[in-house]
Amino acid sequence: MFFKRSAEQLKRDRNQRLLDAVYSTKASWDHARETERAVYEANVNSELHYRTRIQEQKFLYLYKLARKFKVHGKLNHGVIDR
Repeated sequence: MFFKRSAEQLKRDRNQRLLDAVYSTKASWDHARETERAVYEANVNSELHYRTRIQEQKFLYLYKLARKFKVHGKLNHGVIDR
């Protein structure tokens, strides 16, 4: 019976790893978008554009997966202002 975890603990661990992946991918996508915008005036390289699209697709995939598992993350206080 050593090293056995309950199904609830495994589910919480999976959800936390998924949320961490979503947040890090979102930050990476935001950084790629900002870089693309900053370099726009200097004839943006198509490779830079494709890297931004890849980051976007990674984020959207992870987001859909989180929605499928009904994972809820932390509240973004910057969006909701009372």
